[in-house]
Amino acid sequence: MTLALGCIADDYTGASDLANTLTRAGLRTVQTIGVPADDLALPEVDAVVVSLKSRSIGAGLAVSRSRAAETWLRSRGAGHVLFKICSTFDSTDVGNIGPVMDALRADCGEAAVLVTPAFPETGRTVYQGNLFVGAVPLNESSLKDHPLNPMRDSNLVRVLARQSRTQIGLVDLATVTRGADAVRARVAELAGKGIGAAIIDAVFDRDLETIGLVAAQHRLSVGASGIGLGLARALVSTGKIKSTAASGGPGAAVGGPAACLAGSCSQATLHQIASAERAMPVLHLDPDRILTGVGEAQRALDWASPRLAEGPVLIASSATPDQVAALQARHGRDAAGHAIEQTMADIAENLVKSGVRRLVVAGGETSGAVVDRLRIPGFLVGAEIAAGVPVLRAVGGTSGDMLLALKSGNFGGPEFFSDALGLMR
Repeated sequence: MTLALGCIADDYTGASDLANTLTRAGLRTVQTIGVPADDLALPEVDAVVVSLKSRSIGAGLAVSRSRAAETWLRSRGAGHVLFKICSTFDSTDVGNIGPVMDALRADCGEAAVLVTPAFPETGRTVYQGNLFVGAVPLNESSLKDHPLNPMRDSNLVRVLARQSRTQIGLVDLATVTRGADAVRARVAELAGKGIGAAIIDAVFDRDLETIGLVAAQHRLSVGASGIGLGLARALVSTGKIKSTAASGGPGAAVGGPAACLAGSCSQATLHQIASAERAMPVLHLDPDRILTGVGEAQRALDWASPRLAEGPVLIASSATPDQVAALQARHGRDAAGHAIEQTMADIAENLVKSGVRRLVVAGGETSGAVVDRLRIPGFLVGAEIAAGVPVLRAVGGTSGDMLLALKSGNFGGPEFFSDALGLMR
């Protein structure tokens, strides 16, 4: 296998988003969970997205895992590696975007790295280095309230400078609109000044295409799925790969019981849960009972068991930002997050043991905990449910044929859970 593009994603839902984007652009793509084992049989593909659960762990561990993924991808011929981050630049002042970028940059010898979380299709744009969600700066939007990595500063040059050992520059929109040569000249100018990374503006899809043409000539880039789209289009337009007529077909039907799990606390997911109440039974878990070990997972399983034969069910640990803040104040941020993720993983594991083969999971941390518990090493990318969310068919798992959907909290329309189940047959 010789890869045209290697990708390292810092969470599982973001990896699915990127894999979906690359597939739509014509690249044959596989998503793996962690660095693949040598004996994992993968088809001939153009791109591999290695999914890590590294967004919210210690920076040192995130660096070591990302470096291992890069080593695997380079050994398979990847000339360019994209470090895929969230389109809301979820991070803290100590990492993990900056430390991982610094390590990968040093390993591959890149002079200056282009960085952008822009993805206009999903309402994320960057102008003068500031990240916007729709019409407002990130720090004025509801997306600022991530329970683990809240974002209170929309100026990404400042944010990344607080994390990185290198100086951070800017490639502004005026430069981008002048085309790829102008961007190349600006990157060279910054590199000549010892600036090792640059936030690059992008407001329209055509900006991503310009960025992709430049980034593809370098060995490393950092960003959300938008820069992945630009890279994919550059690889196709320059003839480095031949676009496939990816059908996105679901393959053989899996059938059997289906369940949804929601751990995200985003406004989008909260609205989706409310909509799901009209279509399927919904159980809301009690986070305090989870934290005090009262057997909330078993209550959920006892509740779900008689209902699964009648149709899909949804089990949610999601809560409003105020409720999350109060829970974290009582129990500690890390302890609360870990306990809830592991409870959701317990529920998923036992649902699969009981015969569930179609599973929809909302929330990046929840998805990571669930997939890790199920020990699924990889996925083939299928039909698109919503922008950034494909149907995934498990590869190499021990639970047999399974279909999953892993949704970032902010993605999908109001009827997302019903839409997903409608495509997962």
